[in-house]
Amino acid sequence: MYVRAAAATTAALLGAGALVLPSTAAARTPADAAVATGKPAAAHKTPTVVAHRGASAYAPENTLAAIDKAARMGFRWVENDVQRTKDGELVIVHDDNLKRTTNVEEVFPDRAPWKVKDFTAAEIAELDAGSWFGEKYKGARVPTLTQYMNRVSRNHQSLVLEIKKPELYPGIEQDTLRVLRKTGWLDRNHVKNKLVIQSFGADSVKKVHELRPDVKTGFLGTPAVADLPAYAKFADQINSTHTSISADYVAAIHALKGPHGKRLEIFTWTVDEAAAAQRVAGFGVNGIITNKPDVVRGAIRG
Repeated sequence: MYVRAAAATTAALLGAGALVLPSTAAARTPADAAVATGKPAAAHKTPTVVAHRGASAYAPENTLAAIDKAARMGFRWVENDVQRTKDGELVIVHDDNLKRTTNVEEVFPDRAPWKVKDFTAAEIAELDAGSWFGEKYKGARVPTLTQYMNRVSRNHQSLVLEIKKPELYPGIEQDTLRVLRKTGWLDRNHVKNKLVIQSFGADSVKKVHELRPDVKTGFLGTPAVADLPAYAKFADQINSTHTSISADYVAAIHALKGPHGKRLEIFTWTVDEAAAAQRVAGFGVNGIITNKPDVVRGAIRG
């Protein structure tokens, strides 16, 4: 996930003006006091630690190796990014082009700008998605969503699944749910305990909620406090970058109920330093998404 301006999304969704980030200068709250002591607010459990694109500080992002690494480190929750190939296969990759994390320029030198949507699943399966990270991971592949879900199941892990750039892939919500159903991830246990689907696209989150109202959803962004009730109609989580939130903002989220009648949650990202982890834990966030899950775990337990 990258930081993005959310004003356009809110305007389209609500007909409102630009987003206003929450103030950090408001009166002190119990969560503010917790920040000063470095301890989580008493009213909240220790945040769930989510390995961002797998344990991506230690293995190539969005590969099976990265989620296996997270599993070996003892992390149950992982996060990934889903896009669609030219022939309709869903694959796990963050960028909308393949340049940064594969050898696509070497294998297909005449196919610039190497967009995911311009390659078939078979062509993408030829690419090395590990060597850029280190020789140890040479030959790692871009997994399909089916391969990825099967590995997450084998590892007994849970998943925050991001639908990446849905505007490029009309109908990707239905496609994603279809794969989740085929791999056994839309039964009651998985839906209740092991799955969140999120996106920067409000319309995409709304679509998932319409298609499967039982599935837990998250909107990626930091809407203005006044706009939160509108998002709470279709999103169970407001998942904001950690630099954009305050204790008061987290409290405003928790004051609302999501579409399932439960308290609205926040998973914040991407937190890789101990001090930042302690800070947001003090705010009372529900989850912390991180490339370095061991660092975050040590910080919030300490």
